Amino acid sequence: MHVEDSQIKDFIIDTGLISKSEVEEIESEAKSKKKSLSDLLVSKGKFSDDDLRRVQAYILGIPFINLKGQTLNPDILTLIPEPIARKHNIVAFNKKEDSLEVAMLDTDDLQALNSIKKKVGLKILPRLTDSESMRSVLIQYQKNLKDEFGDLIKTDSDEIKTISEKTSTDNTSLGDLKKLAEELPVVRIVDTLLKHSIIQNASDIHVEPLEEQILIRYRIDGILHDAMILPKHIGYSLVARIKVLSNLKLDEKRLPQDGRFKIDMNGERVSFRVSTLPVYYGEKIVMRLLRESVSGFTLESLGFHGEGLELLHKSLQRTTGLILTTGPTGSGKSTTLYTMLDILNTPDVNISTIEDPIEYQMKRVNQTQVRAEIGLTFASGLRTLVRQDPDIIMVGEIRDNETASLAINAALTGHLVLSTLHTNSASGAIPRLVDMKVEPFLIISTIDVIIAQRLVRKLSGKKEKYYLDDSELDSFAKVIDMDRVLRALREEKIIGKHDKWENIPFYKPSKDEGDNAFKGRIGVYEVLNVSNAVRDLIIKGATAEDIELQAKKEGMLSMMEDGIFKAAQGLTTIEEVLRVVSE
Repeated sequence: MHVEDSQIKDFIIDTGLISKSEVEEIESEAKSKKKSLSDLLVSKGKFSDDDLRRVQAYILGIPFINLKGQTLNPDILTLIPEPIARKHNIVAFNKKEDSLEVAMLDTDDLQALNSIKKKVGLKILPRLTDSESMRSVLIQYQKNLKDEFGDLIKTDSDEIKTISEKTSTDNTSLGDLKKLAEELPVVRIVDTLLKHSIIQNASDIHVEPLEEQILIRYRIDGILHDAMILPKHIGYSLVARIKVLSNLKLDEKRLPQDGRFKIDMNGERVSFRVSTLPVYYGEKIVMRLLRESVSGFTLESLGFHGEGLELLHKSLQRTTGLILTTGPTGSGKSTTLYTMLDILNTPDVNISTIEDPIEYQMKRVNQTQVRAEIGLTFASGLRTLVRQDPDIIMVGEIRDNETASLAINAALTGHLVLSTLHTNSASGAIPRLVDMKVEPFLIISTIDVIIAQRLVRKLSGKKEKYYLDDSELDSFAKVIDMDRVLRALREEKIIGKHDKWENIPFYKPSKDEGDNAFKGRIGVYEVLNVSNAVRDLIIKGATAEDIELQAKKEGMLSMMEDGIFKAAQGLTTIEEVLRVVSE
C-alpha cells in the first residue's frame, strides 16, 4: 500500500493545496537532497504528518478514522498485544464476524498486518488515523493510575517491611536503607509511578511527604495534578528506592541532593533528573522527565510562523553571530535551542555545547556537562570550547558577565553561538546584557535575533465556538495592537482578506470537558530582529520599552499578540493565553 511521490504531487496540484510551481521547486530540492517529496513537505511545514496521512488515505482509497476521545472495547483492543501495538503504531478498534478493522499510522507496514492476520485468523481491514488518536488509544492499554496503585497498595503495603521508628531518624544504618530500597513491593510501586508519568506525558513528578500521607503529583502540560495518595510508611521506602536509582547518598537526609537515572520504555529512552530537598515531614523529591530524542521537531511544529520563522531561518544560515532565546524556567527554551541545533547538525560542521544539565543527547554533537564543584563552569567550559575548532557553539545559559563576554567574543571571532537568558521579554535581553557589563557596541555587532517564549496548552477535545463582542475587543485593544494581529492572520491566509474580528471564531472547552479538552502545548513567541534602527537605539542606551516599540513598528508580534493569533487559529483559548502571558 505504498504511495508514490508522483501520486502525492499530482493530488496536491489537482486540489490546489499548494501551487504547481512551489510543488515542483520542493520536488527538485527533494531529488537533489535524495529525500522523498513527502518528507520535505513536512519538514518545510507545508503539511503536518497527519495532513499527509489524510492525503495518502484519499489516494489509496482507505478510510481515515478519528479515534480521539473514544473508549474502545478492551476485548477488541487486546486482540493486538500491547508491545506490537506500540512498536508498529497499530490498534484494533472494530470486529465483525470475519474481519478486524485496525487503525495505523504507516500504510507500508505490511509485516505487522500479516503477523496480526495470522494471530487473529480474520481478514484485516486497514484504516489510517492521526498521531493524537493513536496516543489516546495506546493509553487505554494501561490501567488507570489509581486503579493500578490501588492493586499494588492492597497486595504490597503489608509486605513493605518498614524499619519502624529507626527509619525516620538520622541513625538508620546504610545496610538497612539499601535493603529497604530493594524490596520487591517498593520496586513495583516506583516502576508504576515512572511508567504512568511517561504514558501521561508528564514533565515532572512530585513526591511530597505530608503529616499523615505521601502525595504524588504530576505536572502535565504545565499544570500540576494530584495523581495518588500513598500511606505514610511507604514514603521512606519510596525515597530510598529513588535515591538508589539516581546514585544518591542513602543516609544523607539533612542536605539537598541532585542525581539522574535513565529508563527504557517501549523503545523510548527517558532520563529523570532528580532533586531531593529536606522538608518538615521528610524529604520531598521532584523528578524532571527528559525525553532524550529531540529529532522530529521543526520550528513550525513548535509554533513559529510568518515573519518570525523567516527571521530565524535566515539567522541560522549565518556562520557567525549570536541567537538568544529568553523566558522563565519551563518555557521551552531548551527545546527551541535543540531544534535549531538539529537543523544546523550537518556533516560539514562541528557543534560543541556546554550545558547544565544535558537535557537531550544529540548524535554528532559534542556535549559537555557543567560541573561547578570541580571548577568546570559555563565560563571555563566555553573558554575551552573555542579551542576545539567549533563552527557552532551552544551555551546552556548566560548567567554572569564572564560567560556573557566569552559568548559575545566567540560570536565575534567566527562562530555561530546559541544561548538562553532569563528575561521576561525579547527586548529585556538588551538591558540584561548591559547589566552584565557587555558594551553596547559589542551587542549590536553580534546579536542577530532574540526570541522570547512561553508555552500554552493546546485545545484537543470537544470545543465550543464563540465570537468576541465589542467590549472584549475594546479591552484587548488597550493592551495589544489588534490590527497588527489581524494583518498577520490575513498575510498568512488564516482568514480571508475582508474578514474582521466580529466574524472570526474563537474556541473554548465544552462544559463537560474541563482540563481534558487540552492535550500538549505549543509555544507563543516574539522574535525581535536586531535591525539597524534597533542597533541605533541600543547604542543610544534606549530602554527595553523603546526597543520593543521599534521592533513592533517593524512587524514583530508580541507574545500576547502571537497568543491571540493562535487562539484565532483554534489552537488554544484566549483564557489560556492570558493565564500564561502577562503584558
